[in-house]
Amino acid sequence: MDDARSGEVQAIATAPVNKEAFRLAGLEWSGHTDLLAHLTGARHVAMMFHSDVLRVVLATVHIALADVPRALTQSSLERTIGLTARELPLFDKVAPRIAVAGLNPHAGEHGLFGREEMDVISPAIAASQARGIDVRGPFPGDTVFVRATRGDFDVVVACYHDQGLIPVKLLAFGQAVNVTLGLPIIRTSVDHGTAFDIAGKGIADPESMIAAVLLAARMARSA
Repeated sequence: MDDARSGEVQAIATAPVNKEAFRLAGLEWSGHTDLLAHLTGARHVAMMFHSDVLRVVLATVHIALADVPRALTQSSLERTIGLTARELPLFDKVAPRIAVAGLNPHAGEHGLFGREEMDVISPAIAASQARGIDVRGPFPGDTVFVRATRGDFDVVVACYHDQGLIPVKLLAFGQAVNVTLGLPIIRTSVDHGTAFDIAGKGIADPESMIAAVLLAARMARSA
């Protein structure tokens, strides 16, 4: 981290860490993303999973599913949308077309299946649009990722961890790269965990680590 901040290195690519091991060691962070945000003093960061077929930014990360509605506030979602709009041009050199997934089935169906879309997500989208960001939604989570893969959107903001990562890993497991948005340095990582169950067997697949290193290099050249 010190080398990255001083310019000794241009980017960091991290291997996976075991979050349970972090907790057993008494560390307060849930993984690299939280730790790097703490070390750099970054006020708001977001996890983006980047692949050639789909890009997803997570509005909430490593929390219990039951805690997501409370954690998903209008202000936090606005910050995530703004961060996505500001940092995605590093990849494409153009302002991204952003879609936001709904939290509930059918994006709430006008309050029939939940009010988060009406009370939190739609106001955050409207406020972001008023600042000139090309963002639309909320769209039903069961179709928005299909639309993104067909080219309707450049990135999808997902409400919670598995909502965003299931489609990315289904389509690009091993080729997707975890990119931390909002840090003052470039940081990429793999799209998988530590896989302690296959340690020492010589069968681990290095492709995602290779993809993370290559994307970090590409981002460093574009910065």
